[in-house]
Amino acid sequence: MQLQSFGAACTVTGSMHLLTLGDRQLLIDCGLFQGNDELEARNREPFSFDVTALDGVILTHAHLDHVGRLPLLVKRGYRGPVHCTAPTAALTETVLLDSARLQVDGYRHDLRRARRQGLADDQVPPPLYEEEDVHRALALLRPSLTFGETAGVAGVRVTPQRAGHILGSAYLLLETPDGRLLMSGDLGNRESGLQLDFTPPPAVDAVVIETTYANRTHRPWPATLGEFRDALRESVRQGGKILIPSFAIERTQTILHTLKTLMDAGEVPRIPVFLDSPMAARATHEYFEYGDELIPEVRATLQAGEDPFRPSTLHVVPTSAESQRINRYDGPAIILAGNGMMTGGRIQHHLKHHLWKPTTSLIVVSYQSPSSLGGRIVTGADHVRLMGEDIAVRARVHTIGGFSAHADQDDLLAFLGTAGTPHVWLVHGEPDVMAAFLPVLEARGLKGDIVPDRQPVNLTGPGFPQGRPPGFTDEAPTGPRPEAGE
Repeated sequence: MQLQSFGAACTVTGSMHLLTLGDRQLLIDCGLFQGNDELEARNREPFSFDVTALDGVILTHAHLDHVGRLPLLVKRGYRGPVHCTAPTAALTETVLLDSARLQVDGYRHDLRRARRQGLADDQVPPPLYEEEDVHRALALLRPSLTFGETAGVAGVRVTPQRAGHILGSAYLLLETPDGRLLMSGDLGNRESGLQLDFTPPPAVDAVVIETTYANRTHRPWPATLGEFRDALRESVRQGGKILIPSFAIERTQTILHTLKTLMDAGEVPRIPVFLDSPMAARATHEYFEYGDELIPEVRATLQAGEDPFRPSTLHVVPTSAESQRINRYDGPAIILAGNGMMTGGRIQHHLKHHLWKPTTSLIVVSYQSPSSLGGRIVTGADHVRLMGEDIAVRARVHTIGGFSAHADQDDLLAFLGTAGTPHVWLVHGEPDVMAAFLPVLEARGLKGDIVPDRQPVNLTGPGFPQGRPPGFTDEAPTGPRPEAGE
């Protein structure tokens, strides 16, 4: 079994893993690179393999960094099946159509700016893909994978199991003549406020595992809930707007459910809640159909015919005109809007109107890249550049880090705890985090290697001989890591 990773190798984004199993080639995920300019430039590179030679594609889940290059794959010649679970297929449609819209809108904005500067149109990079490309990719989806049921994919026995990361997320057991392999995809936090835990895996020969938070443990859920409650109470006392930047899938649904729970219990006042994210509103509908993946209290609410994601004061905001009218609302209110890192979306409009007011509260529930707008705010910037203006930062900023949907070190070790003594291959992590995880594995009697970027490794053979690429150290990193793929 040979693996080449063309994304999420030595980084936490752009997941794309090519498996060669005898004369068969399977692509596991086809994600978009997100982050700095250098990473995002990789989205425009040609694929480093013959897309027409692929025997199949399997998606582990619907986050953009796992599905976002699928329209490009089809645009460049792939015509085979794309296998996934039914929830992943539904969410992939929402994610890819939104991605295409944002790319086209961004291209038009850049084109207008270039023309004002006297530049030629061909100096502006075109969108990676447009809506018609997305529809061609969606036509190839085969949502036939079911947790716990073995399917034949290109002559390989594949059994998906619940990964507990987001709705429909799966890890994959692949059974071949050369051995049994687990591809983890993204694994969930076992203290999630929404998703059921991942299913313990069987014993296997090799595991390719994500390592986003392999160097740390998350704050316990009760502590996170208490911190969120206290931030809301304090914010309501200030009397201004409460801004919560949030990603559309999983994070928004978790926050909505948590708000409903706290309000119904009388632990926070029932003030208006504005969901200002059409994509999040569309994604939330899928949680009704696939509620069997959710924690018992959410399932019980659904079975009783109630909406677990609708606080009694919720208002869904469908249009940009209505979004702008929220800022004229008098009195305290919670505004939940995308995107989670504040790098775009409707949240920027609300920040422009309220960030300079001392009565405003900004509750940050997602990781913020240091170079992003959100990163500058949470690290104490006095002013930020926002929508062409310099805006003073006078709002009270609350940072709550326990809402992560990714497995931490304890979760990863629990996952490996039932997998026997496999060879463990590390992907989807920053180099220092993966290097710090290797001695942890060794202390538990497991051999670990870091999958190098774009270089082939034999998963059940000697593998990458150095155990890690040159330049890696065992020095433990400090500080928070990004919540990749959100």
